[in-house]
Amino acid sequence: MDKLLVTGPSHLKGQVVVSCAKNATLPILAASLLFDQEIHLKDVPKLNDVHTILKLLQSMGVTSQEKGDILSLNASSVPNLVADYALVKTMRASVLVLGPLLARFGKAKVSLPGGCAIGARPVDIHLTNLEKMGAKIEIDKGYILASCERLKGASLTLSFPSVGATENLMMAAVFAEGLTVIENAAREPEITDLAQFLRSMGVELKGEGTSRIEIQGVERNFRFHQKSPYRPIGDRIEAATYIIAGLMTQSEVEVQGFAPWTLEAVLETLEKMGARFKRLENGVIVFPAAKLKGVVIETAPFPGFPTDVQAQMMALMCICDGQSIITEQIFENRFMHVPELIRMGCKITLKGNAALIEGTPSLSAAPVMCTDLRASAALVLAALKAEGTSDIQRIYHLDRGYENLELKLQKLGAKIERVRG
Repeated sequence: MDKLLVTGPSHLKGQVVVSCAKNATLPILAASLLFDQEIHLKDVPKLNDVHTILKLLQSMGVTSQEKGDILSLNASSVPNLVADYALVKTMRASVLVLGPLLARFGKAKVSLPGGCAIGARPVDIHLTNLEKMGAKIEIDKGYILASCERLKGASLTLSFPSVGATENLMMAAVFAEGLTVIENAAREPEITDLAQFLRSMGVELKGEGTSRIEIQGVERNFRFHQKSPYRPIGDRIEAATYIIAGLMTQSEVEVQGFAPWTLEAVLETLEKMGARFKRLENGVIVFPAAKLKGVVIETAPFPGFPTDVQAQMMALMCICDGQSIITEQIFENRFMHVPELIRMGCKITLKGNAALIEGTPSLSAAPVMCTDLRASAALVLAALKAEGTSDIQRIYHLDRGYENLELKLQKLGAKIERVRG
């Protein structure tokens, strides 16, 4: 099993380009099930989660071929409508095959999903709204059994702006009869990207980026089209991680390959702490900051502060002046990185869904263990600041969502290496 050895304190300098977003790529890959023709995607990131969903699609009969930076997928023949537990258990996004399978084929058997152990994240919002579209849903032996003659367009109001539910319902609506309206829809940039991909294939929809999305269903014999390979958006969460790395190491770093507006809540929070940036068309330059001050934040759906940057922000808060407070409003179990950060000298106290952080001028290296994807990034960030060599284990969590993290940090000047543990 691989691990990372990180020797700090580091000083970084240079440019880093983020990969295409994992959270945008996964639903687009699932959407390939909608089309009976070959589709082409550009610059799909080489991540464990991407590999998992490709294996899942291949198990259903979807063929794939990679040539250079183009990934081609062909779902003209999908003889197997079962998403097996063996694959779904490792990644929650696997449930996204439910909507397109049900819409196109009228039937699906999908295992209840797994993934990072950061909270229950129930699929109830997905299922209750699919039922409103005419699906018959049963849960049997850990599987979702769904069937329909044809889904019907409906007015759906989500009880919470769930990203996954919004994506599943958008894809399900493609072949639904009539108009589907999703109210209280998630507004994340990854939702917008899925909408733009579907539109590029000929689907008629509008409202992405707002809380109301409308999708006009088409007949199952509709001829979709794709003029050119589609490239998912840059990964805003990866971008935030490198921006915070620059701030933690008092370094000038240019982070390229993402749209700054997708990360505005994070950038504004960092500016309140004393950080300085130059916003570019496709990235930002972060400048060294002598000392940052503590701040109070709470996670929220987009355009609020993203829960996927909470752990990385906590690592930064640990070396700021004064006290900071993070209230986690999205997932009930997303502070598993706290004991590991404390091992490195961080001063953190948990009170329910809030973390109180007292800034300290220095951190110390320690052996630590990754517990989930974003927690892993927080430990790497802390290790860049800490005195000595930190031994970071169970980095398979990290590999789910960061492409070549250690290589990109090495290029910036970090002393980091991957070794067999």
